[in-house]
Amino acid sequence: MTTEVLSGGRILTATGWLDRGWIAVRDGRVEALGDGPPPPGDTIDLGGDPVVPGFVDLHVHGGGGASFQNPAQAQTARDFHLGHGTTTILASLVTAPVDDLVAATAGLVPLARAGVIAGIHLEGPFLAASHCGAHDPTLLLDPDPDLLETLLDAGAGAVRVVTIAPERPGAIAAIALLTARGVVAAIGHTGADLARTRTAIDAGARLATHLFNGMPAMGHRDPGPVLALLDDNRVTVELINDGVHLHPDLVAHVLRTKKSSALITDAISATGMGDGEVRLSGLDVRVESGVARLANGGSLAGSTLTMDAAVRNAVDAGVPLAEAARAASATPAAVLGLGDRIGTLAPGMDADLVVLDARLGVRRVLAKGRWVR
Repeated sequence: MTTEVLSGGRILTATGWLDRGWIAVRDGRVEALGDGPPPPGDTIDLGGDPVVPGFVDLHVHGGGGASFQNPAQAQTARDFHLGHGTTTILASLVTAPVDDLVAATAGLVPLARAGVIAGIHLEGPFLAASHCGAHDPTLLLDPDPDLLETLLDAGAGAVRVVTIAPERPGAIAAIALLTARGVVAAIGHTGADLARTRTAIDAGARLATHLFNGMPAMGHRDPGPVLALLDDNRVTVELINDGVHLHPDLVAHVLRTKKSSALITDAISATGMGDGEVRLSGLDVRVESGVARLANGGSLAGSTLTMDAAVRNAVDAGVPLAEAARAASATPAAVLGLGDRIGTLAPGMDADLVVLDARLGVRRVLAKGRWVR
């Protein structure tokens, strides 16, 4: 296979920008990169466009009219987000009847083995009814170890993240079990207090599921879970940066002050489909002006966000592009234990990158060395 050289771009590396950068790609990997005149090869002139690592989305339920809850639609959902620069995607499943959740988990395994998805995130059913959001409260369960093992076995190693409310009976033991199995335990959809959240972190929890959303606001007398999650450097926090779930200035503040912050979309099947009505695991969702809410009660029901828009929103709020891109690539890659393969542009890494235009729209996407847009 010949070497393809992308030249004349502003390329973001782990150490900063290459202002007259070039990057050589061969066999799906970055062969070399540098600044100045490019080496010989089949050359593509980037015309000064910024180039950032491919985005890594830790939390997405679907897009383009397709849902990961239905494994037959998973390829469509993944391809939709790939067109928006997400080269690595974790398929998130919402709370459902146990048999349905087991079937959906097992159905996604072949796609994980084929590399279509990076794995599975179980956002339910081990959540608090008090902060269930768009999860059916009648289906929420305590994290029974036998049920947890059943779900992990159904995933055959593909389950990478499980969200748990630490106050549920058995939650701390479940977090320890997940950690021992190499699965990331996430804290979310919880009303846990500061002390209980810290206990969960000490037990092994390392991720906050969409920080601030699905949990009590931080109070000056009762800081709740938010302070514990922000304060502990062992924890990475997810941020839905759509301008609806969180104020843009709050997102910018967290990105400035907590290095281990990851942008996510929490996108549902309606993403990219315009306004209308959809179903989210048995619940009716209405999308109006791009905002998804439960038809009954009005709770936010995921988002219609794409990762390129999340990055643009961060930059619009004053975050440097390098920092916004890191929160959409290197940081989530590290959460998945894939930081040695994806998330940065360096020799030997997978050739996953996004070429942006002057307005930070997606111009081209390279995934494992193959142009997909």
